[in-house]
Amino acid sequence: MRWWWREIAGLVLPVACGGCGRPRTPLCEECGGRLEGPPARARPCPEPRGLPVVFAAARYEDAVRAVLLAHKERGALGLAGPLGTALAGAVRSAMPQAPDGREPLLLVPVPSAPRAVRARGHDPARRIAVAAALALRRTGTYARALPVLRQRRTVADQSGLTARRRLANMAGALEVASGAERLLAAHAAVLVDDVMTTGASLAEAARALRAASGGRSSRYTRMSAAVVAAPPLSFETNRN
Repeated sequence: MRWWWREIAGLVLPVACGGCGRPRTPLCEECGGRLEGPPARARPCPEPRGLPVVFAAARYEDAVRAVLLAHKERGALGLAGPLGTALAGAVRSAMPQAPDGREPLLLVPVPSAPRAVRARGHDPARRIAVAAALALRRTGTYARALPVLRQRRTVADQSGLTARRRLANMAGALEVASGAERLLAAHAAVLVDDVMTTGASLAEAARALRAASGGRSSRYTRMSAAVVAAPPLSFETNRN
């Protein structure tokens, strides 16, 4: 019932900007503008082994951070649209050579832990991935969200863990759902998430996709990833 209440709450309760709290709008023009990029390459420091090339639409600070947390933790589900549009921009940078119009570009979201999904009432990355696929289709790129990654074991809450402990926590934690291997091998795919901090989750997701391929080569040899936001230091590291 929680998800149902969140879906209708915005219709009957006063709304405020998820970024700055300005009344009567879920996202004001100024805060929305901070999501628009342009996307840039983001690299955590230290950079985990196996991390694919990652592009982020915005810096994870101030209004952008508030908007992402409002969507993820406070159930402001109406923000999935603008967040998906921001993610779509990062996807275009991550996979500049789009597949032909007859084949979909697959957006593979990093899954949330089942207990987190139950607590929040939704899976934030999956919801944003669906919105990003819609935004890409509106601009002529045939895309679809493909949530085929699963947690194969319980992992600890990543918040508060060091980069090294996050890597250990996520090592071997993900797998591709049975039957999805052939679909992934036949189409271009981009890993997507709402936020990248240390890169541990994206590195593990990339490992799981490579494992599912069984070492077979693909038409799309460069694995890439896209996120809505990454810490400012990730962009500074890239420039240096």
